[in-house]
Amino acid sequence: MQTPKVIKKPYIKLRKLFRPKRKPAGLPPGTAIYTGDVPKGEKVFINLIDYKGNLVNEKEIIDPKECGVYTQKDTISWIDVEGIHDVALVQSITDSIHIHPLVVEDILNVEQRAKMEEYDGYIYLVLKMFHLGKKSDEIIPEQVSIILAKNYVVTFQEGVEGDTFQEIRTRIRNNKGIINNMTSDYLVYSIIDSIIDSYFTILEVFGERIEHLEEELVNNPQKSTLTEIYRIKREMLYIRKSIWPLREAISRLERGESELVSRNTHLYLRDVYDHTINVLDTIETYRDMLSGMIDIYLSSISNRLNETMKYLALISTIFIPMTFIASIYGMNFEFMPELRWIGGYPFALSVMGVVGLGFLIYFKLKKWV
Repeated sequence: MQTPKVIKKPYIKLRKLFRPKRKPAGLPPGTAIYTGDVPKGEKVFINLIDYKGNLVNEKEIIDPKECGVYTQKDTISWIDVEGIHDVALVQSITDSIHIHPLVVEDILNVEQRAKMEEYDGYIYLVLKMFHLGKKSDEIIPEQVSIILAKNYVVTFQEGVEGDTFQEIRTRIRNNKGIINNMTSDYLVYSIIDSIIDSYFTILEVFGERIEHLEEELVNNPQKSTLTEIYRIKREMLYIRKSIWPLREAISRLERGESELVSRNTHLYLRDVYDHTINVLDTIETYRDMLSGMIDIYLSSISNRLNETMKYLALISTIFIPMTFIASIYGMNFEFMPELRWIGGYPFALSVMGVVGLGFLIYFKLKKWV
């Protein structure tokens, strides 16, 4: 993979780690309000994949009330909602499958931390996935809410930045692997595993950027280098803040005794848990590297300043004796021994040159210059 070019800008907008609360205070619990940025002209898509063994039915649902029909079948129905800015449509979907209002509130609140909650007949999970911006170096977060029931799974994606689940759909269409013969909890495992795999892709890109910054830091550190280091460090902090609670959510899902999660799936969830730990370890490693790079930058600037001061001191040392000699013969006293000497001027210049050259030779012998 080609090393990404670090964009140097006089000002780089840093990510806000703590966003202002967009939901008005004092509203009753379960109030459905979308807290994200409403996209312009983006349509909400409801995609359905209904499968069991070799039988696969795929379609786009137009009427959201139709979702309730597929939750009653003996097949596995995956309803994927792309876009949650249409509150009325999201409520229509959740009403058709009898979802608790508190869950609907969490689905529409895009600043949720990763968590897992059990309700009567289904499990609710929420987690973050990330996309790299096309025109910028920052990451674009996207909240994903998952509802796991006995014979259906509903996913709510905040936006349509990229189809992270395309590989899962392809496996279902082509009946590859064991997913078509497994229960709905295995589908949820596959979705979580796909999101966590995308974390490694994001971290790989940031790892290459950090290596590039290390080379720039050693060869030619600039102020823009420090700005980029701070920006990446802030991105790492945001990713860690989003992923850290996911470890607990997956652990609860894997260690829980819900009938919706089979023993076979527990083994796969344990593997996902290990991947989450690896992601967090990588993030901590990058954060330590970035902190060390900041110290290296400050040391490099300090060393550069010391080198400059050293050369200025050497130049001053060479010219101070010359200035002393010139100041003596520049005094306006009437009686001076060499004042009327015909060779006084070239003699003074010669003494200045010999003294300056002597100091320069001495500094060379000491290897100071």
